[in-house]
Amino acid sequence: MVTVVPKVVVVVLAGLVTCQLALLLTTLYLHRTLSHRAVTMRPGLAFASRAVLWVSTGIRPREWAAVHRRHHAYTDVLGDPHSPVLEGYWKVQLYNIGLYKKAAHDAETLRKYSRDIKVDKWDKVLFDHGFVGLGLGYCIFWALFGWRWALVAAGVHVVSYLLLNAAINAIGHRFGKKAYPGVATNNQWLAFLTWGEGLHSNHHAAPTAAKFSFTASQFDHGWLVIKFFKKLGWLQVRHEAVHLTAAAQEGLGPLQQEREPELV
Repeated sequence: MVTVVPKVVVVVLAGLVTCQLALLLTTLYLHRTLSHRAVTMRPGLAFASRAVLWVSTGIRPREWAAVHRRHHAYTDVLGDPHSPVLEGYWKVQLYNIGLYKKAAHDAETLRKYSRDIKVDKWDKVLFDHGFVGLGLGYCIFWALFGWRWALVAAGVHVVSYLLLNAAINAIGHRFGKKAYPGVATNNQWLAFLTWGEGLHSNHHAAPTAAKFSFTASQFDHGWLVIKFFKKLGWLQVRHEAVHLTAAAQEGLGPLQQEREPELV
């Protein structure tokens, strides 16, 4: 007997799979590669990551990196663009996109925290036009499911992506286990949903580490993808050892003073 899967199930799954693909490339490319230089991708993989993120999120990579680096420079103190300690949990969880846009459109943030990320011809022609990318992504759903079901798939993707990204900052600085000094926490359940990003205390303690899981009981499946790509020769890992920040080593809380982001 052939079981016919209802179209609504297929469409919702398509939205969720697209969300997970975007989350995977967010952690691999925007976060571990571009922001912290923990990973170096070969040009082809980097371009493919930019292209998929363009049609699935419309994000400008240099803006994302600048906002994230500022978050590390002012973690949970005045200047942090999206701290639940400063803004409140629900504001970050539900309005993180607004907080992100405010910081991303700040000229000084971009000048200071993305000065090493150059604008190339592909940015000018394609990737700086986020709504064009999102429109193309919707057209792909349209071609697969028709325009009405495409709205459902796109809605599932957008809502789940925004909420999970926000949760990394909101939940990851409010609830969970603190493995190291500071406010950031580890939530393994959130890490399962975000390709390892829920291990946030670990990440703040060692920002240049490509692997977010530090113990046998922790799981970072984003790292498994990195290992696979490394075997294929598509990327290189900066170092596999855990290099804790001075604050983590000395048992200090977040740095209160302004500092430059770590780029090397």
